[in-house]
Amino acid sequence: MSLKVENLEKNKGEKMILIAGPCVIESEQLVFDVAKRLVKFNEDKRIDFYFKSSFDKANRTSISSFRGPGLEKGCEILAKVKKEFGFKILTDIHESYQARPVGEVADVLQIPAFLCRQTDLLVAAAKTKAVVNIKKGQFLAASAMKHSVKKVLETRGISGDGYEVAKRNGVWLTERGSTFGYGNLVVDMRNLVMMREFAPVIFDATHSVQMPSALGEKSGGDARFVPYLARAAASVGVDGFFYETHVNPCEALCDGPNMLNLDELDANIAQIFKIKDALGDAN
Repeated sequence: MSLKVENLEKNKGEKMILIAGPCVIESEQLVFDVAKRLVKFNEDKRIDFYFKSSFDKANRTSISSFRGPGLEKGCEILAKVKKEFGFKILTDIHESYQARPVGEVADVLQIPAFLCRQTDLLVAAAKTKAVVNIKKGQFLAASAMKHSVKKVLETRGISGDGYEVAKRNGVWLTERGSTFGYGNLVVDMRNLVMMREFAPVIFDATHSVQMPSALGEKSGGDARFVPYLARAAASVGVDGFFYETHVNPCEALCDGPNMLNLDELDANIAQIFKIKDALGDAN
């Protein structure tokens, strides 16, 4: 019980991290349309906001699936978003050579769940000035993620470990559900408590309702459950939330079934703050 109380008090008085944006850069216009709708969160003094979109989705189910504009064009668009809206930027990298150029634009480099143990990728990200956000692999126990955190910390010359050490030195972890049979994920809320022993934790509310490869050549999902899981994570206690969002998820070129409509995002964030306020010092 004491373990849980300690973890719930770790972000007492801190701003809530919010990561939001379209799954992939479908076009400059789409990215700007979504960004305009997210300005309110960047201006909210309770929120530490990061705009997220991917320049390349390198782990799509099918080779024919839309992947994005690529590194050069993608970083160009993200840099425009950063300049136009004053947003901090988060995007994912899949190969070691991408870390340095992407780190010149992005404030946070995200390590995809499938690559969370990839040492060369973690080391390359750690050598930049960016925060490194490591998504927990769907196939890993929460406790195993401490080794990925240590890879980043030790590359940065940090010998200690634990929540505060990771926070000071720019390492986050993200929970996005665990493999449950074939084509389904389940979220074990205990993971949020356990991983906060060694790093700040983000809850990825939209990927947690993904159904990998459920639609044959692409993944499915059920966005109806996003608000419920996010509210549950808020009651457990996390440092932030991750949402992929879109003006029209039904037309999205990637992860549409699990993305949240922008109007629903507004409502869910309001609910989360009500939960945090209700819990008070316990969260």
